[in-house]
Amino acid sequence: MLQALVFDVDGTLADTEATHRAAFNQAFAEEGLDWHWDEALYTRLLEVAGGQERIAHYARRHLGIEELDTALVQRLHARKTLAYEAAVGDGALTLRRGVRALIDEASRAGLPLAIATTTTPANIDALLRHTLGAAWRLRFAVLADGHSAPRKKPDPLAYQQVLDALGLPAQACLAFEDSANGLRAATAAGLPTVVTPTRYTAHHDFGSALRVLPDLAGVDIAALRQWHGEAARRPCTAPHRDRIRNPPETPCPTTTR
Repeated sequence: MLQALVFDVDGTLADTEATHRAAFNQAFAEEGLDWHWDEALYTRLLEVAGGQERIAHYARRHLGIEELDTALVQRLHARKTLAYEAAVGDGALTLRRGVRALIDEASRAGLPLAIATTTTPANIDALLRHTLGAAWRLRFAVLADGHSAPRKKPDPLAYQQVLDALGLPAQACLAFEDSANGLRAATAAGLPTVVTPTRYTAHHDFGSALRVLPDLAGVDIAALRQWHGEAARRPCTAPHRDRIRNPPETPCPTTTR
């Protein structure tokens, strides 16, 4: 039986990556660097989880700087975080379609909600304070973030922390992700996962997802319970990938592990 919903943040609750990219570029300019991440480059850099890790990876792979000064990395990331918070505060972001309705319905139904992300607490607060209100934290029973879970996705640590705090088995929960790294983290922790890609992640491999949807518009608790029940009855690594709301009932092959 479905007993909790666990959400990723960036890309899942809101399509944040364009705003993050602009904030990185603003930080580079403020630091006097001629670095610039266009959309194509940033899409590739998103394969690296974590902002500081992404900066260091860029310096190493694209600039030939093997060991970028740690203080510079931290300073750039701090500038980027401030720029991102300012943009969100100015109304740059809204929740993705269907997210608010699903959160509201789950709250009314008494279905616990949790967050499993490796972004920073400041980024989470900036987004959810603006989109859900100052008391957003009361909506979520558990929150695992980049502070509590320093090992970035695809490491499953954030999801494992959420499960421990909820006191629930993975099979009783449903995860929501937008990227391959997030999907790998959730499934490594044992959670069936619904994926809603963005333009930055649409090319990723979502072969182990329970469902792949363009967004959560029209998705309600009844549908989630049905999909979750299907996953419990016949575990499968092949999702319905046709991106329609009511996929046909087709046999799902059994996978030997």
